[in-house]
Amino acid sequence: MTGIRITRVGPLATVQDAGRPGLLRHGISASGPMDHAAFERAGGWLGAAGTAGIEFTTAGIGFVAEGSVSIAVDGGAFELVIDGETKPWPTRALLQAGSVVEVRPGAFGNYGYLRFDREIDVPQLMGSRATSSIAGIGGFSGRALQVGDVVPLGATLRRGRGQHPTATPARNGPIRVVWGIHADRFDNAIRQRFVTDEFVVSPQLDRMGARLADPQRVFAEARILSLVSDAVVPGDIQILGDGTPIVLMRDHQPTGGYPRIATVVSADLDRFAQLRPGTPLRFEAVTVAHAEGLKP
Repeated sequence: MTGIRITRVGPLATVQDAGRPGLLRHGISASGPMDHAAFERAGGWLGAAGTAGIEFTTAGIGFVAEGSVSIAVDGGAFELVIDGETKPWPTRALLQAGSVVEVRPGAFGNYGYLRFDREIDVPQLMGSRATSSIAGIGGFSGRALQVGDVVPLGATLRRGRGQHPTATPARNGPIRVVWGIHADRFDNAIRQRFVTDEFVVSPQLDRMGARLADPQRVFAEARILSLVSDAVVPGDIQILGDGTPIVLMRDHQPTGGYPRIATVVSADLDRFAQLRPGTPLRFEAVTVAHAEGLKP
């Protein structure tokens, strides 16, 4: 059997694919990669890739190839070592049986991606192999990968001409948002400060959401009301009862009962996901029409 055997892994490394869009009415968020663009780029370097790959976090991942397999990596800026030789990031490579791969922490990003020229051979559930941390489904029985796991890989896919791996320059600037359905529950002064004052990504982040520190105390005087729970989407910015902003991410809960002042536009959600704890950020409000014309 061809596969990879996990020898080292950080927290929250999971099998992901494009996810399960359209199932929120059944109480299941879409999941999928936190940085969709990086996931897709890694597949593009191969020319043909299985629909699923492995998402790993800042600590990286180590594994041994059990059989010959082509891989590609992208997302953030990590360090890659194959059989003792340092490789560029991003890249693609042909591994032989017994090849030892180490992806080590790098300078930037929370999430990286490992794609194969084969399909990850785990069952599809509701049309997807994506791991949902909140529902506990997909991937390896709905859990994160662990040391000793053998990730099975299917037959080699027919390859086309892959793109040459090139680094994608990091984009800077404010994180763009559209005003949320509860924005008018906050007074004008708070809304103005929301798009002028600085927030900081806190260490409390995972696939469900990322809390923001509010050093300027933008929401210190806000009267936060508990609302009737209704559906939420990735990028929604909830203001919790103690005034803490939290940006909901790919494995968000299906409903929320806190006011949502704004929503991160889809084109900036990948970029936000890669901001490490301690990173300052500002928000910029745009119209829905403008947001629909933006590209990741």
